[in-house]
Amino acid sequence: MNRFDAQAYQAEVNAHAPKSKTLMMCIRAFIVGGIICCLGQLISYIGSDLLLLEKEQTSTLVAIVLVFLAALLTAIGVFDKIAAFAGAGTVVPITGFSNSIAAPAIEFRTEGLVMGVGAKLFSIAGPVLVYGITASVIVGLISLIF
Repeated sequence: MNRFDAQAYQAEVNAHAPKSKTLMMCIRAFIVGGIICCLGQLISYIGSDLLLLEKEQTSTLVAIVLVFLAALLTAIGVFDKIAAFAGAGTVVPITGFSNSIAAPAIEFRTEGLVMGVGAKLFSIAGPVLVYGITASVIVGLISLIF
């Protein structure tokens, strides 16, 4: 194939290739991730200003509420629709983690509490926990040695 044919082929491929939606997906991820973070900040303000909680208690309240909301939205099928719209914007660590635990458990609930929900509860999050804890122990040992 000579150079002219390669250029013509590439022009034909470019003409029929779908247009990239990367910029729009980045904007959606930014907006939805920002809304989730703003919701967390709102919960933090409620905890500290209205409920007069200490800083550590407020942080715990934010984590509990966001995990609960993400699991609830997963259970009723709304979180998946938000994730389809926002892409990576829903991977704000605590809501994404909650969804990764709740989704397999909900999907396999018809198999029973032990073999369905219990067995699938950590099917996705389990490896993350194992490798995360292992990495933290290794980093801790390295910092202890040096």
